[in-house]
Amino acid sequence: MSAEQNQTTSQEKIGKAGVTVREGIIGSLKGLNDIEGEIVSLVRNTVSDTLKATGTVATEGLVVTKDVIKGAIQASEEVGTGLILSTKSVAKGVVMGVNDVGGDIVTAAGHTVKVAVKGAADVGADVSLVARKAVDGTIEAAKEIGGDVEHVTKAAVGGAIEAAGSLGKTAVRTVTDLLVGVVEGVKEVATAALPKSRPRPAGKEGRAEESAPRARGKS
Repeated sequence: MSAEQNQTTSQEKIGKAGVTVREGIIGSLKGLNDIEGEIVSLVRNTVSDTLKATGTVATEGLVVTKDVIKGAIQASEEVGTGLILSTKSVAKGVVMGVNDVGGDIVTAAGHTVKVAVKGAADVGADVSLVARKAVDGTIEAAKEIGGDVEHVTKAAVGGAIEAAGSLGKTAVRTVTDLLVGVVEGVKEVATAALPKSRPRPAGKEGRAEESAPRARGKS
């Protein structure tokens, strides 16, 4: 009986441990949601207030976006963590802030992701994950404000790939592979944004095949 009682007690302890962890994680996740919401509000208000003060959304929008992303990266460096976690909220806040002052959210989305990817590379962070989070943030913002999700997604993905292109082929491949799933989830944006880079080799072969017969004809 004592052995059975010990087993029962052990199972109860495991059960309690599971409950404790579950409740702890729920509390932490709720806390993260609150923090993310605060970052979105901070960035959104900062961007919109700054652009209202300058009065030139088109010109200053890109400058403000770059400054905001740099500020977020510096904050994560000082704290020692949080860049990947905060990137989504920062990107979301930028797009929403630009929208608040009637700016072009498509351009803002592309530029935001581009700056985030380059900034991540500068500090040695995971470029592909930062790209993914930044794209997610811009898409989420577009959905919440009723913007053109398809064009925002195209611009965001294009910005990520363009920035990765300056880092090398490996970075482009890694970022592209991670973003394919994201883009496929938004109608048919995948065909318009990503796969265009893949058919090129076939096109070149086709041109070579077409030019070959012509060369024979001339001879």
